[in-house]
Amino acid sequence: MTTLQSVPALGTHPASGSLPSRAETRERLSKATYDLLVIGGGILGISTAWHAAQSGLRVALVDAGDFAGATSSASSKLLHGGLRYLQTGAVKLVAENHFERRAVSRQVAPHLANPLTFYLPVYKGGPHGAAKLGAGVFAYSALSAFGDGVGHVISPARARRDVPELRTDNLKAVAVYGDDQMNDARMALMTVRAAVDAGAEVLNHAAVTGLRFTRGRVTGAELKDRQDGTEFGIDARLVLNATGPWVDHLRKLEDPNAAPSIRLSKGAHLVLKRTRPWKAALATPIDKYRITFALPWEDMLLLGTTDEEYEGDPADVSVTEKDTAQILDEAAFSVRDQQLSRDLITYSFAGLRVLPGGPGDTSKAKRETVVTEGRGGMLSVAGGKWTTFRHIGRTVMNKLAELPGHPLSEDMEPMARLPRKMPLPGIANPNAVAHRLLAGGTPGPGMSADTARHLATHYGSLSFDIARLADEDPALAERIHPDAPEIWAQVAYARDREWAETAEDVLRRRTTLTIRGLATDDIRTRVEDMLAEGR
Repeated sequence: MTTLQSVPALGTHPASGSLPSRAETRERLSKATYDLLVIGGGILGISTAWHAAQSGLRVALVDAGDFAGATSSASSKLLHGGLRYLQTGAVKLVAENHFERRAVSRQVAPHLANPLTFYLPVYKGGPHGAAKLGAGVFAYSALSAFGDGVGHVISPARARRDVPELRTDNLKAVAVYGDDQMNDARMALMTVRAAVDAGAEVLNHAAVTGLRFTRGRVTGAELKDRQDGTEFGIDARLVLNATGPWVDHLRKLEDPNAAPSIRLSKGAHLVLKRTRPWKAALATPIDKYRITFALPWEDMLLLGTTDEEYEGDPADVSVTEKDTAQILDEAAFSVRDQQLSRDLITYSFAGLRVLPGGPGDTSKAKRETVVTEGRGGMLSVAGGKWTTFRHIGRTVMNKLAELPGHPLSEDMEPMARLPRKMPLPGIANPNAVAHRLLAGGTPGPGMSADTARHLATHYGSLSFDIARLADEDPALAERIHPDAPEIWAQVAYARDREWAETAEDVLRRRTTLTIRGLATDDIRTRVEDMLAEGR
């Protein structure tokens, strides 16, 4: 294994087909007038930009940080129908969620989504009985047209074989159902790429400092490039505020008297090393409404989540000691103590759910999308679920078509005429991709099985571009860290093809080094050097 110190200058020459420079992108953004300027590079803004570009509009997308740099990379990593919604009688909502989940996992991004079996343990004295949960998972699977099998109940002994750290004391039965999971940051980045492929212009690390007005209407924004301090502006016929937890901050720039439209709920998660392999996830009822998850994810274990109102600065959200204790305590309902040692924690993160304004417990609030139009004509959109990101994009586009005066509808293709299941870049069977990477039919000599599998399930067929880089420069074929599957070619690829500007962009969102607790100072320095070499 080559050490970090002995690796030669990696990826000094940007790959062919590299993205335009930030200066070139700023120049294009500042000289054109766009049909739609989307402010906010979370999945909601990204999906809208993708659908708008598909419909023929000239689209620009900017974000003050990285794409999916906040809430959109701090989710529970699930594509799911929402089992708990059945309790409130939201049958139609669950069916719609299942439709979107199946579309993403099977037609849109099968290379980025993985089926996951869930075990829902029923303990003596718990909030729900075995009969009720058995009926619930059957109904849940029926609303998915039994595409993931039939929801049923199994014995504790059977479940223990698949989840070795399952707590069996007072365990009466285990209900079984199916959903899907993903790496949310990778899914978001592939959607950015899809938007760009459809014609959108995008720029991350560009903060809005003010809005542009023409006769009282919002017609663009003033921005500052956070990488070099350059100030520039963008003109647009319509501006969409998709800034998530910051949505009301931007609305205040449009109208200082704008009333709050949302409230925030913090969801914290812990990432731990697994003591043994898990073949299924646990979804354990805490009370009548809340479920705590223990999810095998990226060869780790993901625990969470919390759900409590948050009133601070969105930029300051973090995992507190109280959050950590709560997550571990709730996980202990169904997970054995040896798997919950604090020594196994490699990373923690917290995101903010955007909920409609109003009173009541945040855990019972609807996860619905809210679209409002401000005094200056700026549209603001907030809320929703990761699972329905495509549906949200279509919803916003339909809203644009219905605006008074129809400012954009004459120039855009109706959503009904566009493909309902347009795939994301790299679509391929990940098993086939991994097989080809290992079989030597593509560049990349000596690739290990875990690296091939990792590339296949995070890039799909685009893995071959990364393998080609590794073949052309043997130093790029080396692992970034001996305990992670990623190779240095991914860093070069992130820099040249995936808009990575900072070490955090690479280590937290384009690879899994940070969540594995492996983003050492040496690695961070080397990544920063590689990013600088490509500028």
